[in-house]
Amino acid sequence: MSRLIRVFEHDKLTSKSRCVKGEALGDKIIDKLWQYNDANKNIYFEAIRHGVKFKSYVGVIQIGSTTIEILPKADKANTSNENEKDVWHKVLLSMLAHCKKIKVNAVSEAALRKRHNSLLDLYFELFLNEIGQLLQQGLIKKYSKDSGNVKALKGRLDFAKNIQQNLIRQERFYTTHQVYDYDHLINQILFKALQVLKTITNNTYLIDGVNRLLLNFPEVKEIQINKSHFDKLTSNRKTAPYSEAIKIAKMILLNYSPDIKGGNENMLALLFDMNKLWEEYIYRMLLKVDDPTIKVSFQNRDKFWNDKLIKPDIVISKTYLTNGENKEKPFIIDTKWKIKEFADPDDEDLKQMYVYNMYWKSEKSMLLYPTTNSKETSFGKFHKGRVAENFCKLGFVKVMNGMDLNLEIGKEILLLLDI
Repeated sequence: MSRLIRVFEHDKLTSKSRCVKGEALGDKIIDKLWQYNDANKNIYFEAIRHGVKFKSYVGVIQIGSTTIEILPKADKANTSNENEKDVWHKVLLSMLAHCKKIKVNAVSEAALRKRHNSLLDLYFELFLNEIGQLLQQGLIKKYSKDSGNVKALKGRLDFAKNIQQNLIRQERFYTTHQVYDYDHLINQILFKALQVLKTITNNTYLIDGVNRLLLNFPEVKEIQINKSHFDKLTSNRKTAPYSEAIKIAKMILLNYSPDIKGGNENMLALLFDMNKLWEEYIYRMLLKVDDPTIKVSFQNRDKFWNDKLIKPDIVISKTYLTNGENKEKPFIIDTKWKIKEFADPDDEDLKQMYVYNMYWKSEKSMLLYPTTNSKETSFGKFHKGRVAENFCKLGFVKVMNGMDLNLEIGKEILLLLDI
């Protein structure tokens, strides 16, 4: 029987924590979480007595029949309320969609159908739909070299092996020849992902879907897939329809941890760094602002000291008409996904923004935080470093508009910067 437990980032989860149906999580699941975290340099959570404390990674972890969903949160309201978890689950899905981590239409369809137990199920169903469309259109074939005994001479005869294997079977030929079939890397990846999905999912609807697709899937070799296989893939016109399916197959195969001791405790984790997701979401919402005088650049960098770089998250360039000439003014944004209770910036953050202003010749910069309540702040002045103005402020933007993700956040950020 499948079990679902939902927590917020930075929450604690122990063996006595209760799933949605009231059952205790148990020590076995906690042990698997510890093993997974150790294998990933302890970046996802920290071990506590009989449990874990999550960090700023959100997403979903499935261990056997247990699914743990980790949700984002931008306030300190009651974290045990299931309705609030529903809201932040929806916010996470929408944010992933706008950051192109999952198809937008898949998220909107999920709102109409309630058969998904977790974020993973949504990805899995999207994967099955993509495979179904590819099979309907017809999977691509490729030429490949094959060696072996054949009844008719074709390709290049391998004299040494032919003598070795066919000395008394002269009706056969050992050749190396070209084959045009479905058995190539792209299809092998999709086939392997289907096999893994069949072992990891507890959703009967999805299991039925996998079985139907496997029945219609052409015969290909089942191989062990790792990151190097994906690095070999090249995109072209013929493989373009595979892009979404390959993206999800990569997520499944590279995050899958089979239980080498046997049993049914196979593990699959899909986790996102909320700091990076928030940064990308802000960037994409700024791109949506309809203003031809504004350019937005992402993941900027410049040399700082020896091999060290400085990397402001977002740089906005605003074009102003001054004395008949177009002149650009830069504005710096550094995003921070954490709850900020006081309207004074941390000293380290201020020093960082001071350097950004100097390097990018910016008059104004902003440390941008999420909130669920409006907070007004004003610019503070750096006293030295520039002849021109040199300001920085804390900015707070509401993550949600009502019960939905705030899609007007780009315009609100420009107002905070007085652009």
